[in-house]
Amino acid sequence: MYNFYIDGVQLPIAPASMSMKINNKNQTIVLMNEGEVNILKKPGLTEVDFEILLPNVQYPFAVYPDGFKPATYYLKKLEELKVSQKSFRFIVNRMRPDGSLLFDTDDDMLFSLEEYSIEEDAENGFDLNVKISLKQWRPYGTNRLDVTNKSSKKKAIVTSKKQRPIISKNTSKTHTVKQGDTLWAIAKKYLGDGSKYTQLAKLNNISNPNIIKVGQVIKLG
Repeated sequence: MYNFYIDGVQLPIAPASMSMKINNKNQTIVLMNEGEVNILKKPGLTEVDFEILLPNVQYPFAVYPDGFKPATYYLKKLEELKVSQKSFRFIVNRMRPDGSLLFDTDDDMLFSLEEYSIEEDAENGFDLNVKISLKQWRPYGTNRLDVTNKSSKKKAIVTSKKQRPIISKNTSKTHTVKQGDTLWAIAKKYLGDGSKYTQLAKLNNISNPNIIKVGQVIKLG
């Protein structure tokens, strides 16, 4: 079973496929005596593309941790991410039927919503198909520079602030579940490792780690 999360919101139906492209930034040059050489550089930004089905009726195979939500709920979330111009976490994990984790993506990687398109097809009834394109986002900034004018001996200072993702520092022994929370995300936030969600499930007697409810109090240890 695959689970897809965009900014903490789980998609009701996991896409049938996903394309993830890690872009290359290596540079090839020709040296006079050595011929062609490849200068290795850090990889470019990762790009992710997939298509999802947003149902307007509740199907038995769809997942709704907090109860059924219509397609408009997820469309509003996409609009919010696009308009707010904020980065967010995009997480994909695969679970065994018993709820144990097989693998997950790097939860420290942040993404931006590049574009999305909404398609309506009579064959899908009232359901919607949405094509989504994401691109990795990295914190960036410039260094502090001191520029001295020799004639006037005056110093001009150029500064900039580096953007960093906001990390919550919460030492509480419990967590009250909010809209969009997942047990995996709670484990990552408080225990520093999303794969420790199984420990939280056992501690809180949660039989299905994929289902937690808004307002539920999760013991952290």
